[in-house]
Amino acid sequence: MDALTWLFTLSSALLTLLSIPLAFNRIPPNLFYGVRVRATLRNPDLWYAVNRYAGRRLAVVGLVSAAAALIWRAIPGMSTDGYALLAGAFIVTGLIGVTIQSFLYLASLTRTQS
Repeated sequence: MDALTWLFTLSSALLTLLSIPLAFNRIPPNLFYGVRVRATLRNPDLWYAVNRYAGRRLAVVGLVSAAAALIWRAIPGMSTDGYALLAGAFIVTGLIGVTIQSFLYLASLTRTQS
């Protein structure tokens, strides 16, 4: 396995590992790790709900990205540039999607609490 494949696979695995404590409510409100916005920092119930939601989705993005990085590298004739663009765009798109979903989920929870 070449260095680029290692980079995408290990970064995806790291994303998965970092998401697990969030998904299982192991990280209390803090200023460094998790969905850190005013609403979640002020309300521990909201913190745990939103971070559990985001953590589970981040774990999926990490696992699927790692698998995709390995599968795409095995495609005959794929250039290194094409592979890097595809794998990088996949991870970034997944992160953006999780961010949007998490903020929409936060908005739905704050609407129901009002």
